[in-house]
Amino acid sequence: MSPNTQKKLILNLFEMNCVSHITHGLWRLPGNNRHRYTDIRYWTELARIVEDGGFDAIFIADVIGAYDVFRGGPEDALREGLQIPNNDPLLVVPAMAAVADNVGFGVTASTSYEPPFAFARRMSTLDHLTSGRIGWNIVTSYLPNAARNFGLSGEISHDTRFAIAEEYLDVLYKLWEGSWDDDAVIRDAEGGIYSDPAKVRYIDHAGEHFQVAGPHLSEPSRQRTPVLFQATASPAGISQAGKHAEAVFTGARGESGITPLVGRFREAARANGRPGDSLKVIVQAAVIVGRTDAEVADKLDVYRRHASTIGRYVHASLPFDPTAHPGDITVAEALRREGVAEEAVPTAVLGQSIEDFAASAATELERDFFVAGTPRAVADEIERWLDELGIDGINLRQYHSFDTVRDFVDLVVPELRRRGRVRESYVRGETLRDRLTGAGDRLPSTHPAAAYRGGHGLLAGSNALLEGARP
Repeated sequence: MSPNTQKKLILNLFEMNCVSHITHGLWRLPGNNRHRYTDIRYWTELARIVEDGGFDAIFIADVIGAYDVFRGGPEDALREGLQIPNNDPLLVVPAMAAVADNVGFGVTASTSYEPPFAFARRMSTLDHLTSGRIGWNIVTSYLPNAARNFGLSGEISHDTRFAIAEEYLDVLYKLWEGSWDDDAVIRDAEGGIYSDPAKVRYIDHAGEHFQVAGPHLSEPSRQRTPVLFQATASPAGISQAGKHAEAVFTGARGESGITPLVGRFREAARANGRPGDSLKVIVQAAVIVGRTDAEVADKLDVYRRHASTIGRYVHASLPFDPTAHPGDITVAEALRREGVAEEAVPTAVLGQSIEDFAASAATELERDFFVAGTPRAVADEIERWLDELGIDGINLRQYHSFDTVRDFVDLVVPELRRRGRVRESYVRGETLRDRLTGAGDRLPSTHPAAAYRGGHGLLAGSNALLEGARP
């Protein structure tokens, strides 16, 4: 197979608008810039580095609650800087887009707590400001503290969250795709008409969870609907992604699980009348690269010495405290001593000693899609992920900001380009959707959002504004 016909890697940088994202404790590394996350220059510098490396997008995670399950409160999360403090992921995008003309942006936002009408306008605004380079990572939020922050006594059940998300998406599609016709904006200065009222309409959505009249406040943007990512691996999530998502951010325990998982996503897409390969599968990956094996070993040693096992417990919302028990008792016994049900942890760990459990937690981030080596070794492994495991792309985890991404850009990208796995240059003016899917700027006709174009599928009362006045 020639380099021109090789499967191209979807390459994203995994980020979050906070001090400590998922590399627990490593914000303390010498020269790390994580503490600068509140400085807009951190984000503009990052965008320039990423664009120099030909990345497809910067994928920004988010949570809207504190991790307060471990030890019954947020104290450890606060001490560790673990996703608290954190800032809004959407607000850094325009600054990055202003200094980087090509790289895309995937932002995480939940369907569980914010009304869809306001969110629809913010995403349309970002699609305008980035000229079609925005994507949305659809999540339903799982932290109990997030539910309490929005006036609920406890977390919304899994199935209910997904039912809300389904209706939320339906509202958004009506706003983004159905409320304005493609040619509604005229900009006729001589005639004094900016938009043709006959081509703008209410959506009059009336559902179980949302009542939204419309019309959408934003004029049509290049993509209309942002690129739809979904972070999931659950059966309900796979089913929903098969209907809606263009790319999924997912993972499985152990390499043996990822290929069947990829197959389930492909089948879910086909079950919804979409081509199986229309759903791209992206995993979180860790790459430690150096010019020599000795340099790689030194970096890995530094990262391991600075890593925080407590941070891992916090992030996992561990329902018991391993540090409060002798190392030679089992996890099951520790749970019994704390009065925690065994169902609160995976069955596979119940028989582990506390010492072994802690050791496993300390190396958790080196388990799946992890490679440490010279550029050729790293590229070999990434090619194996693509060709043997069937994934389409990676969200590159950062150990050090900005050394991790600089190392990847300087050492790995040139090797992947030689092998035809990463593009040589961007296509100027390309939208994020066209880059990732090759399907153009807009969602394809096989996607459920397309059913609302031109006002089709809206309620009978949702006629064009010129034709039906309202109080």
